[in-house]
Amino acid sequence: MQKTAVPLAILSVFLISLQLLTTATGTQYYLTQLTMSAYYGLLVIGLCLLMGYAGQISIGHAGFFAIGGYLSAALTTNNLLPYETQPLVVFLQKFHLLRTWENLNGETLLTLHPWAAALVAISTAALIALIVGIPVLKLRGHYLAMATLGFGIIIYRIVLALPYFGEADGISEVPGFSVLPAGLLAENGFIINGESDQPIFNYYFAWVLLILGLTLLLNLTRSRAGRSLQALHGSEDAAEASGINTSRTKLQVFVLSAVYAALAGVLLTHFNGGIGPAEASVMKSVRYVALVAVGGMTSLWGSMLMGAGLSFLSLRGVFGSYDDAIFAVILLAIMLFAPGGFASIVAYLPWKRQQVFLPNKETEHA
Repeated sequence: MQKTAVPLAILSVFLISLQLLTTATGTQYYLTQLTMSAYYGLLVIGLCLLMGYAGQISIGHAGFFAIGGYLSAALTTNNLLPYETQPLVVFLQKFHLLRTWENLNGETLLTLHPWAAALVAISTAALIALIVGIPVLKLRGHYLAMATLGFGIIIYRIVLALPYFGEADGISEVPGFSVLPAGLLAENGFIINGESDQPIFNYYFAWVLLILGLTLLLNLTRSRAGRSLQALHGSEDAAEASGINTSRTKLQVFVLSAVYAALAGVLLTHFNGGIGPAEASVMKSVRYVALVAVGGMTSLWGSMLMGAGLSFLSLRGVFGSYDDAIFAVILLAIMLFAPGGFASIVAYLPWKRQQVFLPNKETEHA
């Protein structure tokens, strides 16, 4: 527990200091990209669990991100007023699952409440992951990679072709996600919305959510289920022989990582106020895999830090038009000189080397 508590405390102090620094220097605009990078980090750590611990590669996780984002966006922007007498709409209205609001054009809309839309979007992503995972996870190696790639392409073509999802234009004017209603702790409530006057709240909400998600996965990897995952990653046949239900374990992790991706998609879409087909593209999936590799496939901490850090630099436009090329160079350098990613580089620091390698040498002499 202490091994987790100390790094989390250091990270918390760093995040608070960062917010105070931006406020003191009048550079709060950095909080927008820091908030977005936290949501991308949530997807990356979920993918890290799947790849680094369960040993299953996925080049289609942008698809789950898009399922969450697009469904939540569509359900909260498509007007249900023409169908208000339909039984389903009447049922939803009866249980206060719908909301009436005005868009930027002054048009009155009746849509699903963001909370209900988020639940539908995340549940749908989990169900699709379950349906897809049952046959796909029977594959191994490059066959599994190609299958997940195919899934990602299907999702991309669906959101690009259907008018319900805005086709090539995507979906805009997505309303904010109300976390707390007006009058409770704040006059206007707390809303996840990049255009709101609450950048500090959005910043802390995103990073607290990421820390909670990271803590959950860290505890999972240290539990009995985590040991099963490590055995599965080491040798699937040996894990099966030792009594581990490898098919069920792989499927559970696949669904969990899809839920992380869908949740990130939902919240980032409401924060940005929209979503476009680029979020479902193959290059996005490849980038997520690259972020996990750079951070260290067996290191949730490394994947989180590199995922959020490099995403922030990309969102700030530091790499300009060479963004994809820079990511490719970073990935190539990591694969050549530090295959274990950022985590392996940290392990070779002088104080880490003394802690990690000396006991092994003493054991060898013994």
